[in-house]
Parts: sequence; structure tokens; C-alpha cells
Amino acid sequence: MSRTPISSTPMSHTPSTDTITPATAEPPAGGPASPARRRLLRTGLALTGAAMAATAVSAPAASAAPDTAARAGRAELAELERRYGARLGVYARNVRTGRSLAHRAGERFAMCSTFKAFAAAAVLRDHGDRAPLDRVVHYPPRDILPNSPRTEENLATGMTVAALCAAAIQYSDNAAGNLLLRELGGPAGLTRFLRSLGDTVSRLDRWEPELNTAIPGDVRDTTTPEAIAVSLERLTLGRALRRADRERFTGWLKGNTTSAERFRKGLPPAWVVADKTGTGDYATANDIGVAWTTRGTPVVLAVLSDKSAPDAPVDQALIAEAAAVVARTLAPGE
Repeated sequence: MSRTPISSTPMSHTPSTDTITPATAEPPAGGPASPARRRLLRTGLALTGAAMAATAVSAPAASAAPDTAARAGRAELAELERRYGARLGVYARNVRTGRSLAHRAGERFAMCSTFKAFAAAAVLRDHGDRAPLDRVVHYPPRDILPNSPRTEENLATGMTVAALCAAAIQYSDNAAGNLLLRELGGPAGLTRFLRSLGDTVSRLDRWEPELNTAIPGDVRDTTTPEAIAVSLERLTLGRALRRADRERFTGWLKGNTTSAERFRKGLPPAWVVADKTGTGDYATANDIGVAWTTRGTPVVLAVLSDKSAPDAPVDQALIAEAAAVVARTLAPGE
């Protein structure tokens, strides 16, 4: 998080033009004050009291505005839940102001394909010696799964590790996701990576496509909106990755093609969005990312959702509308 430096230059003071001659301003020690001085003292006390009263009234009013906006935002999110018949989890934070918006932020939701962003980040940080980005990975036809457009296209030639990372993030390519997990030592390797970020909540237990079952109450392959948002912030804005790797990782997220009807529809069109989506059974629809406002302010947000029926239709509009609430609440006018 960037902080405005505190200037070391001394403040300039303009000398007052109202001077009091020491010989006449103070009575002798222990002596009575003059009527004029008593009037000055009374006036000063009155002015000080008025200033203190004004501060006492204005300070709560200044801090009340963000609280009011957050309450209104939470009410809008609750209304979205009711209207779509879904369970909605949201955690978002304006990194410049520190203000946040949370709704069911501590409840577990299935990660689904959002795990692919963290798999790519883990390869960048920890596996450069064993999986350099220019190394070509060859895979047999049996590794191709449904929704594996990039790996299927390149079956004959194989793909570089960098291309697999891009495919997993930007196209949510399932085969690419599994190939990255192999580099990490499987789902347990990804969970270890999450723990290294300080995330004690998120976990990956299975491979594609089984990890998308999203059965209510099943803790496998789950996270919470707050946990996954904080982890993503550490990778995109913090120091969890080296600068060059962070820029590469963020560039992959900015090139995502799967959120046209989610974050990229709900957030203001002039914002720059870097995100990763996920979809599964029980109408699970997720989007996690960072968005930069027109003023360059980063807003980290995670929106996770599901429904009670296993074959319920996915509502991408729910994610878009929740993102719009985040933008109005945390960065109005930006």
C-alpha cells in the first residue's frame, strides 16, 4: 500500500501583527488582572469552548458518511441475494482509503476455477528451477478435459509453462489447470502455497473437474471471500511475488477473457480489471480480482455465490450487480 511521505521541512509561521507589550500585558505576579485582561480571558474561553463544541459535533458526522455508505451497500447485497434466490459472499477493500465492504465474508464457498490464478502464481514464485516459463510441456490426449480450448489446440506441439499459466487464467483451461497442479505436487501443493501467503482458510483437495461439485457443507476445495481476496491482494499488490513476476501475473489477469458478463460488466467501463472467474455445480459463480479506478486507486474484490439446487442455472448478472455495488460504495465518482 502506498503511503504519502511525511515532509521533514519545518512549517513556516507568519509572525502575528498583534503584539502585547510585556510591561502592560501582565499584572505583577500575584496582582489582580485588569478589567481589560479579564474581558480578554473571558472572550478566549468562550471561543475555545465554541471550537471544542463544533469539533465534537463535526467529527462523528465526518466518520458517519462511510458507515452509512457501507450499511447501504450491505443492504443492497442482501437484496440481491433475495432477488436472485442465491447465497452471496462479498469482500472488497479500497486499498487507498482502507474502507471495506463485507457480506458473508467469512462463510465458505467452493473455489472452482479461481484456484488457477494461485496455481500460476505458485509456479512463478517457487518452481522457476523445475518449471522455467520457457520449458515446453507435452501431454497425452487423455489429459484433455471439457473446457480446455488452448491445450486442445496445442496438443501436437505441447505448450510452454508460461502459455499454460496464461491459458489457465485467461481461458480457464481445465487441462492447463491440472498440468500446473502437477508442477506443484497436486492440490496439497497448492494448499501449501496458500498457507505460505498467510491464508489458513483456503484449501484445494481435488483436481479438475471433480473440484467443482460445490456440495453445500463440503469443506473440500473451499475458501471464504475475505481469505481469497486478501491472498490475491498479497500477490497483485504486495510483495509475495518478485516485482517482475508480479507484473507478469497481473498482466495475465488483465488479459482474462471469461468475465465479460461478471466484473467487466458490473464495474465502470473505464476501470482496469485484472481477475479470475470460477463456475461449478449448485449455480456456483465466482469472480476475484483487482480493479483500478480512473484515479488509479486499487480496489480488491471477491464475489462468490451459489444456490441450493445442484442443477440451478448460473446467474452471471448477480456477480455483475454485486461488483457495481462495490464500486458505488467504495469508490463513488472514480
